[in-house]
Amino acid sequence: MMASFGHGTRRHPRTRGRTGSRWGSPRASRFEVGGGPDRATLGIIGLVCAVAGFFVLGIILGPVAIVCGWLAMGRSWAGPRPVPALVAVVLGAIDTLLAVIALAGATTMGYGMF
Repeated sequence: MMASFGHGTRRHPRTRGRTGSRWGSPRASRFEVGGGPDRATLGIIGLVCAVAGFFVLGIILGPVAIVCGWLAMGRSWAGPRPVPALVAVVLGAIDTLLAVIALAGATTMGYGMF
């Protein structure tokens, strides 16, 4: 018979070293669970991006704030919502809308942004 390369865990995939989280960080230790920032951190990141987007790079930081806030809310409108996450989504939407209006206004005048 031929050697079975790569088929050693086919019958029992969760035995011997394969009991950890599938989607965790590659550097996760036994004390560390999960692979990314938690919801509170995502809400704060989204809030910072939304506020900074009013001053610089609103077309980029607005959608980033919306995504971070949406992920911090657990990708759902139902249930209790953390305040920073909801504020990040709302301010990110306003920021994105203002950036799109500014870009549309700059292109219709015939002049560049500068």
